[in-house]
Amino acid sequence: MKQKILITGSNGLLGQELVSIFTKDASFDVFGISKGENRISDFKKITYYNVDITDKSKVTKVLETVKPDFIIHGAAMTNVDLCEVEQKKCNAVNTEATSYFVDFCKKNTCHFIFISTDFIFDGKQGFYSETDKANPINYYGLSKLKAENYVQKNLVNFTILRTILVFGKPKKSTKSNIVLWIKGSLENNKKITIITDQYRMPTYSKSLAEACLLSVKKRTKGIFHISSNELLSIYEIALQIASVFKLNSDLILPITTQKLNQKAKRPKKTGFNLEKSITYLGFKPKSFKEELQLFKAEYFH
Repeated sequence: MKQKILITGSNGLLGQELVSIFTKDASFDVFGISKGENRISDFKKITYYNVDITDKSKVTKVLETVKPDFIIHGAAMTNVDLCEVEQKKCNAVNTEATSYFVDFCKKNTCHFIFISTDFIFDGKQGFYSETDKANPINYYGLSKLKAENYVQKNLVNFTILRTILVFGKPKKSTKSNIVLWIKGSLENNKKITIITDQYRMPTYSKSLAEACLLSVKKRTKGIFHISSNELLSIYEIALQIASVFKLNSDLILPITTQKLNQKAKRPKKTGFNLEKSITYLGFKPKSFKEELQLFKAEYFH
C-alpha cells in the first residue's frame, strides 16, 4: 500500500524539489499545500491544496482529508529582515502554523519532518553540532527555535533538519536566493556589495530534498544538520559563483556587517558539523563549488 506524504510550501524552492523526488517514487502518494495556484502543474501525480497555513481550520480540514503518513513542513517566512519588522506575522507562520501540523501528528500515526535553520545559533563559534546550545540573535531564528521546541515537546516520531542558505531554481517563482541574485546582478553588469565577515555553508535545494527522502525512508528520529561541507565567507561564496558561471568578479565589492547595517542581526559564523547526518542518515555532503556545478549543469547548460 502506498504511503501518503504531505509537503507544505510545495510551491517553494524546497517544495518543488520534494515534489519532484517523491513523485518519481512509486511507493508514495504526494500531496502539496501552498498559497496560490499550483506552480508544479507538470506533475500530474500531486494532489494540491491552495491553503494559507496560518488558517488553522483549513489546515486541519486538509490533514483530516489526506491523513498523511509523513508531513514535510518546509513552508516558512524566511526573509530575515522582514521577520524582524513583522514579528507577529513571522510568529504566526513559523511557530503557530507549525503547531497545527504537530498537533495532528500527535493524535495520528504520522512522522513529522521539520525544516529549521542555522539561525537558531548566535554565530560565536561556527561548526555547530546538533547538541550545541541554541541562542538566536534575530526574530526569524527565535521563531524557528520556538517551533523546534514545540516539535520536540509534543512528538516522538519527528525529524528536524537544520539547513543553511538554501539555493536553487524554482519554477514560476518570484523569490530569489543568494546564487540567483548574485548571478543575475553580475550578468546585468551591476556592482554588488557583499559581506566579508559572515561565514556560511550554503545548501543546494536538491541536497536538502535528498536528505528529506533519506529521513522518510529510514524514519530517522531526532535533529540532523544538512549543508555543503566547507565554511566560506559570503564574499568567498560570491567569488565562487562568479567563477563557476564565468562572470566578472570585479563587480563584487567587499563590505563589513557593521557598514551594511541590516535590520536584523546575523550570526557571524555558523556552519555545521555534519558527522551525525553522514553516519545515521547516509547523507553525502559536497563542497559548495561541486553543488554549484551540479546546479549549473541542471539548469543552465
